Amino acid sequence: MASAVRKTNWFAIWVSIAAVVVLVAVTGVVIAINNAATRQATDPGAAPQGAIIDASNGAVLFGDKSAKNTIDTYVDFLCPYCNQFEQSEGPTIKKLVDSGEVALRVHPVTILDNNTSPAGYSSRAASAFYAVAAADPDNAYAFMQAMYQNQPAEQSAGLTSAQIVDVAKNAGVKMTSALEKAITSDTYQKFAQAHGLPADAQGTPTLVINGTTVPVSSDYNPQTDIVAHLKK
Repeated sequence: MASAVRKTNWFAIWVSIAAVVVLVAVTGVVIAINNAATRQATDPGAAPQGAIIDASNGAVLFGDKSAKNTIDTYVDFLCPYCNQFEQSEGPTIKKLVDSGEVALRVHPVTILDNNTSPAGYSSRAASAFYAVAAADPDNAYAFMQAMYQNQPAEQSAGLTSAQIVDVAKNAGVKMTSALEKAITSDTYQKFAQAHGLPADAQGTPTLVINGTTVPVSSDYNPQTDIVAHLKK
């Protein structure tokens, strides 16, 4: 009797190969995430020092820290939605801060760092914000507003360091040689990259009022998003 010819099960082989490729890809993603987490934990870079900066969580404080209400915003200076949020809801927040009703803590994040060419505008802008907040806290809020007013488009090159210095000067920031060097050398870039969004965040802007995350309405309505959640 002739011996049976064994047929190669190519389908099973290709399925096995595909499974290995998927496993390798997943492993690579996990390694990348772990490496990013390790970098954030072990390489925070130089921490900005100043009366309105909380170096433990990367927040920049505006207003009376003992105010009965707290608002935390997590924003990326390249994010167009953050810009819309600032233009629509920023004036209400500023009035509440100025009245002493609210303490505002701005957390600049860098999730869009790869959305410029060359990469890194989000963290360079955040670094500049920290530099201004440390050197000239009285004009840091105006600088933040000006950075949105001069926001570059995603996939662009972003503002140069010299342009950011000019934005700061035009916003009334007292520009010293030390501050200019801190901006142009991206002194706090690693520090900015080491601080991210809270665990329950879906993206930017993320709004947290009195410790509770509040979804930002699609029409950026400050009465719905801000005022309705404040303690009276």
